[in-house]
Amino acid sequence: MGTLAGKVAVVIGGHSGFGEAIVQRLHREGAQIAIAARRIDVVNAAASAVGGKGYQCDITNNDDIAALVQSVEKDFGKIDIAVNCAGYEQSTPIAELTPEKLVAMQAVQFTGAIFCMQHFGNSMAASGGGAFLSISSQTAHSPAVGLAAYGSSKAGVEYATKIAAVEYGPKGVRFNCVAAGLIETPMTARVFKVDYAIQALTELTPVRHMGASEDIAKAAYFFCSDEARFVTGQTLCVDGGASLHGLPTALHYADAARRMAEKPSDSK
Repeated sequence: MGTLAGKVAVVIGGHSGFGEAIVQRLHREGAQIAIAARRIDVVNAAASAVGGKGYQCDITNNDDIAALVQSVEKDFGKIDIAVNCAGYEQSTPIAELTPEKLVAMQAVQFTGAIFCMQHFGNSMAASGGGAFLSISSQTAHSPAVGLAAYGSSKAGVEYATKIAAVEYGPKGVRFNCVAAGLIETPMTARVFKVDYAIQALTELTPVRHMGASEDIAKAAYFFCSDEARFVTGQTLCVDGGASLHGLPTALHYADAARRMAEKPSDSK
């Protein structure tokens, strides 16, 4: 029997990346799993692998979120844990930002995240309490070119998490965030193909190595379990200390590329 035996966990975006790792960890700890995303085929496949159930949900649609909560309540009887991993990144400098790009980013990263807090928070408050976790990003703490829409949306979610913790705390529902550093997932795979970029990132990470999705899953498990029963309204940066130095600039990348290019001749 795992520490989450008897618990029902809903993971939005649980079919890949951080969400997939979180699903695996919660499942190993005994939780019953519900996975939600826009594509029902991928969530059904991911859910069946852990004996769970898949649901279609586009978190930019408030009615979809409400329907998801109602469906999980009907199928499982309650919701104890909810994790929102939904998101995407599209780097755009402010000078080139369009209303369409900004609205689309905020619809997923901020507005949808707030309504997830609302619907799941209300559900868990009505059934005696629970834990809600949002996956945030180092970009909410480390300003960098092109991240105004993405990073500020994540920062907004972290602040809203504090407010949700205050509002729902008396009802037994805890709200927390994990701010993830750059880790290889399907969303970030393109970055990890650029050797000098990873070199620069590693050099600005105090522990001097990149993380893995399992690192995010470990933190998620802590927040969703009774180990964190006295923790709410908090954001934990799981980034190897990278947010202490900040994200690389163009100069960091150029310097890393130069040194890597020179290395073969130096070693002769």
